[in-house]
Amino acid sequence: MGVPIVVFTSAELDQHLTPFGHPEHPGRLDASLAGISEAGLLDAVSFRVPRLATATEINLAHTTRHIDRMRSLSEQGGGEIDGDTFVSTGSWTTATRAVGAVLDAVDALRAGECDVAFAASRPPGHHAVSDAAMGFCLFNNVAVAAAALAERGERVAIVDWDVHHGNGTQDIFYDDPRVLYVSTHEAPLYPGTGRADETGGPNAPMSNLNLPFPAGTRGDVFRRALDEVVAPVVERFAPDWLIISAGFDGHRQDPLAGLELTSADYADFAIRLQQLVGPGRTLVALEGGYDLEALTLSTGATLSALIGESYRPEAASSGEVGVPTIMAARERWQLA
Repeated sequence: MGVPIVVFTSAELDQHLTPFGHPEHPGRLDASLAGISEAGLLDAVSFRVPRLATATEINLAHTTRHIDRMRSLSEQGGGEIDGDTFVSTGSWTTATRAVGAVLDAVDALRAGECDVAFAASRPPGHHAVSDAAMGFCLFNNVAVAAAALAERGERVAIVDWDVHHGNGTQDIFYDDPRVLYVSTHEAPLYPGTGRADETGGPNAPMSNLNLPFPAGTRGDVFRRALDEVVAPVVERFAPDWLIISAGFDGHRQDPLAGLELTSADYADFAIRLQQLVGPGRTLVALEGGYDLEALTLSTGATLSALIGESYRPEAASSGEVGVPTIMAARERWQLA
């Protein structure tokens, strides 16, 4: 018999260190995991330490050159990749374990060991492109898992609700018809990608849906976008698996962005998305989120919703900002 949720995490083994004051730090993982107890979910959860992904597995989404560079840089004591992204001596182990968390989550779901799997690890991954690290991200954890599923002949929908566009995930699958990538994000914002007219490559037309929302957008508009755009596009794609790139930096308290979502909004999004695939095929992977309280509340509310519980520490938000984004997407994707 399975359990409602298996959480793959290793906060006590987190050795990926960033400079003092950096927004992406080990405390983020502790804050996210605290949401499980805050939501009263401990009896519904099994915690497991994820394995280290192999270079061969990571190679499904990243070049050998990039993998070797990350390992070498970590072994040599670390260093700065760009102004936002750093490697320390412990980064290789932590980053490969972050990939392993998502791969283990897929295996647990496939084996029927849980209803929902949560890969709670860092660093996040959705900015990492096939040949480079960027935006706090070393490896694209979700992309490796999606590529592994696609290699087995399965169709994967990735829905990325991080406030920043997942340029790395889009880049890796832009011309791959086996994977649908959907991103709801704030624009303009780092990294400057994610235009609505980026809809897929020549071999995978209409396999890439971007919904760039302006600052100030609230939950009602996101719920409408899910109902009127995301759900019909995902249903048309007919995925076998759903992977949620769950960044919680669209929360109104987050210091790095300007959306005005709440933890209850994330709970609503999770329920709606879960309905788009069969039972036991929903995987949640932690991406961004840089206000610790918001991380705790949002993780708890999201996981609670996915197993039919009702932890709602905040009210859902409402507003009209962002509606034109929905209307434009409906026209572009020819949705009635």
